[in-house]
Amino acid sequence: MDHRESDEVVESSVGGVAPGDMESNASSFFDDEEMGISDPLLRWQTGNTTSQIAVVGANVCPIESLDYEVVENDIYKEDWRSRKKHQIFQYVLLKWTFALLIGLATGLVGFFSNLAVENIAGFKWLLTSNLMLKHRYHEAFALFAGCNASLAAAASALCAYLAPAAAGSGIPEVKAYLNGIDAHPILAPSTLFVKIFGCIFGVSAGFVLGKEGPMVHTGACIASLLGQGGSRKYQLTWTWLRYFKNDRDRRDLITCGAAAGVAAAFRAPLGGVLFAYEEAASWWRSALLWRTFFTTAVVAVVLRTFIYFCRSGNCGLFGKGGLIMRGVPFKILHAVAISLLTSCCSYGLPWLVKCTPCPPDILDQCPTIGRSGNYKNFLCPPNHYNDLASLFLNTNDDAIRNLFSGGTNNEFHISTLIIFFAGVYCLGIVTYGIAVPSGLFIPVILAGASYGRLVGTLLGPISKLDEGLFALLGAASFLGGTMRMTVSVCVILLELTNDLMILPFVMLVLLISKTVGDCFNKGVYDQMVKMKGFPFMEAHAEPYMRNLKAGDVVSGPLMTLAGVEKGKGFTKERVSTGAADVLRRFDPFDFAKAGSGKGVKLEELDIDDAEMEMYVDLLPIVNRSPYTVKETMSLAKAAVLFRELGLRHLCVVPKSPGTSAFDILTVENLRGWMRI
Repeated sequence: MDHRESDEVVESSVGGVAPGDMESNASSFFDDEEMGISDPLLRWQTGNTTSQIAVVGANVCPIESLDYEVVENDIYKEDWRSRKKHQIFQYVLLKWTFALLIGLATGLVGFFSNLAVENIAGFKWLLTSNLMLKHRYHEAFALFAGCNASLAAAASALCAYLAPAAAGSGIPEVKAYLNGIDAHPILAPSTLFVKIFGCIFGVSAGFVLGKEGPMVHTGACIASLLGQGGSRKYQLTWTWLRYFKNDRDRRDLITCGAAAGVAAAFRAPLGGVLFAYEEAASWWRSALLWRTFFTTAVVAVVLRTFIYFCRSGNCGLFGKGGLIMRGVPFKILHAVAISLLTSCCSYGLPWLVKCTPCPPDILDQCPTIGRSGNYKNFLCPPNHYNDLASLFLNTNDDAIRNLFSGGTNNEFHISTLIIFFAGVYCLGIVTYGIAVPSGLFIPVILAGASYGRLVGTLLGPISKLDEGLFALLGAASFLGGTMRMTVSVCVILLELTNDLMILPFVMLVLLISKTVGDCFNKGVYDQMVKMKGFPFMEAHAEPYMRNLKAGDVVSGPLMTLAGVEKGKGFTKERVSTGAADVLRRFDPFDFAKAGSGKGVKLEELDIDDAEMEMYVDLLPIVNRSPYTVKETMSLAKAAVLFRELGLRHLCVVPKSPGTSAFDILTVENLRGWMRI
């Protein structure tokens, strides 16, 4: 038998070698039309045919997919056989160490963001209040609007010029990455930098947005930076972190980072774990549950420690606030315009309502001047407050706390709640999508809380329930209807309020709102994933896929490599050298995947004519046990296999037993089909 007939291997778009640079680089090398069929590495399989519709579907989705499959080749097996006990212990220890570091770093970033927002926004309102007390109203508005516009321009400029991927919430991008979609800029170090400071500037500018979504993205970026051993672009690398240079382990770390972001935003560690499980991650393992929980617990400890320290007045204007407890120039101009609109609404609408006498038996200062609180003065006489200013001229977190506050019935007039609900709802719609890091949790909670408190005020004469409870249920209903999350939102709200008595009400409201919303469309993050063009693979197959077979949509034409092939090799004769020779020349981590930066491409290698006449033995680095299905398998079943197993490619063998050729069904091709 001819050597090529016995040792021929098939090369998919992933590359059949161990995880590493060869995977993504081989894909671009094979897809290069300029190489031509005369290249010694490529052979066209003339008997292979491909559905034209499948080709169109594949071209719609140019983004490559991550490979979560363990490539079992000779080098991989020998590496695991030769590993000592201390190496295995080091690998496990590093996983938990990374979980600790992700929690620490995300917690510190969350605290720093809250500290910065509270001080910047508090200083802005302090200056504005001082001018208003002196009856210099025009100067007060000019200062207020100017500060907001400057902060908005700074946030937008960072996104537009440094890291466009940092704009928006970031949750759709993280969700797409955990689904297996490889888009490098979304987790780059520059994205992390812009996400942190852009979020601080954007929230301080008074936009109707929050830092909860950006914190999820920030946690994922921190995890990615640690997992890839730093950044080669910025000369920050750690070579000893070689164990995590693969998609599978990085996926687990980024899942921990996403959960840590939620925990840092809401101080809700259990909610962060459930958010990662319910909304973000497409694949979940039981071992990941404990590491994710450990990460979020570390975040909670860090935040509580620093916030307790700041309550004594050591952090400027930062006190109890900050966390809820009970075309490039045109992008920039758009953000400034929305900022001016928000400033006009925040400063102008409180003039429409009357002052309210302070409750006689309250313990808090009334009215509050220069600091956050429930009772804003805003031109009112002594012992009076402006209830609409208490909502608009506050940080969004403090406004939510005011709406959630219990035992404060009749604090807000019905007209105030109507104006605030309409203003926040409209501003949230026009604000989300501008070129600044912006979360959607806070606008939804603000609108839902004001709506719920309005209902509670209307039902006050016939209900004995507290208006703060109605505000909480309203926020839950809007979150369930907008994001379609149930368990994680329920736990987050319980951790925020620390009140188990409201559990039945929250569960009922979430189930009703999600059911009603599902009758019309998908959740907002699913919609954003689709709008951003990410070929997201759903957990279930589309109905039309049941009428198609796997053989109908395989990618092609098929290109093959021999077991021993030309090209800058190590022998002058076409002979198999075996795994032992390859192991002497290479370390398994030589095939590790590069980080989010640009890896070395195959066409960049300097290969002379003499080296092209030498041979390389590919058999020791080829995956010997790929997942394989018959061509008669339904496309729906194949799609479920891709999603459940986290595959990037699948070998499709013919039904006839005597046929030796087979095709490759790639996840990119399948994602394209799901978008048609």
